[in-house]
Amino acid sequence: VQLQAYGGGLVQAGGSLRLSCAASGRTFSNYAMSWFRQAPGKEREFVAAISQSGGTTYYADSVKGRFTVSRDNAKNTVYLQMNSLKPEDTAVYYCATGRRVFTIATALSAVEYWGKGTQVTVSS
Repeated sequence: VQLQAYGGGLVQAGGSLRLSCAASGRTFSNYAMSWFRQAPGKEREFVAAISQSGGTTYYADSVKGRFTVSRDNAKNTVYLQMNSLKPEDTAVYYCATGRRVFTIATALSAVEYWGKGTQVTVSS
């Protein structure tokens, strides 16, 4: 399984970015997808997850109401729309997925595959 995240960049506080993650190597629509992030000096943390069909989503409290996770199974791509960005959202963002069909990875221990991260920097 290969995951490639892109779309990061530098944005001012209050701005928006949309991250994308293209997946390959297995049937994308069979697996839930997740986003995690890691800020400098901090542990990697869960951000958002989406079920196989996209009908169910999960968010960390810190991003709820500001971030939206979505997916396009025809394009094998998961997205993270980030609005009202804050300096504390600065981190490397990773897309991730579990090993099993019914795994929705909201914890590090549930992740089997990681993509290369994309840097998001929010200036104050």
